[in-house]
Amino acid sequence: MRTTMGWQADGPTPTLRRVPLERRELRPDDLAVRVDHCGVCHTDLHAVDSRDGAADSADPPLVPGHEFTGVVTAIGAGVTGFTVGDPVAVGNIVDSCGECAMCRAGQENFCHAFPTLTYGGTDRHDGSTTLGAFSREYVVRDRFAYPLPTGLDPAAAAPLLCAGITAWEPLRALGVGPRTRVAVAGLGGLGHLAVKFAVAMGAETTVLSRSPDKADDARRLGAHGLLVSSDPEQMAGARDRFDVVIDTISAPHGLGPYLRLVAMDGTLSHLGHLGPVTVETMDLLVGRKKLSSAGSGGRPATAAMLEFCAAHGITADVEVLPSARVNEALDRLRRNEAHYRFVLDMSDLD
Repeated sequence: MRTTMGWQADGPTPTLRRVPLERRELRPDDLAVRVDHCGVCHTDLHAVDSRDGAADSADPPLVPGHEFTGVVTAIGAGVTGFTVGDPVAVGNIVDSCGECAMCRAGQENFCHAFPTLTYGGTDRHDGSTTLGAFSREYVVRDRFAYPLPTGLDPAAAAPLLCAGITAWEPLRALGVGPRTRVAVAGLGGLGHLAVKFAVAMGAETTVLSRSPDKADDARRLGAHGLLVSSDPEQMAGARDRFDVVIDTISAPHGLGPYLRLVAMDGTLSHLGHLGPVTVETMDLLVGRKKLSSAGSGGRPATAAMLEFCAAHGITADVEVLPSARVNEALDRLRRNEAHYRFVLDMSDLD
């Protein structure tokens, strides 16, 4: 086994502590990656908080982190696409069955056997629980690592591998382009990247926010306007206006007000909240509107997203913290103080 250092939650409290971690020896198709930067995602916060008061000695250890950039430090005997020293990016999926219809279509994120997640997943070879990238080294199957394009800042690029691809896939699948009217609900880690992508795709882009205070940020990100969702008059005036509404709001909320903004034959893509929702059929019926969702992305889409980001200079807006401040980052994320993504610098684990 290979030994590295990382941040682990292994008790009943939501506090991560610095511990030695074991990584597997390289298989023929593996890369060892020195993790330089790892984003802090709401999924990480949920995973940590879900252990509060519930974990016991029988639970596997939790090492979060599933959107990271780094440098290849070793390669397996069968690896041909990477060499030592290559900058790479890795997201929240590190393996899949490779055989089902979804995998054959390049949608490994929808693998029928369920993809192997970067942490909290089950290794397909030895059955061990995967430990995430809040650590100094990660060992990953080469098919699920991506060359990091030249010109992308490694710290600001890390969130592209989760928040970025989650926003990218529905925008591309729904054919967003110069003649598309797009609204993005919520301007957090997911939403600000959805705005950047939609603007770069040439769409007329509007931010939906409960507060007019986000107007300056919306303009800075390239949006053409802001619609205050807490203002009934503004919402009524925008009825049937948008071809695509990307809903990135993470808290539970009603979909009716957002469906009423969707134009005839348009789509509301619900990305932020993964819990149950209630939909009035009439909100879909009037205008033949569609409700969809998406999560992460397959290998071809992830590679295409990174190329698009390099061509358009798109990265996340981040606040970089040394990894020793990981618990502070999680606390501030609980208080919605991220603007727009925390990223951990892992060099202090050396």
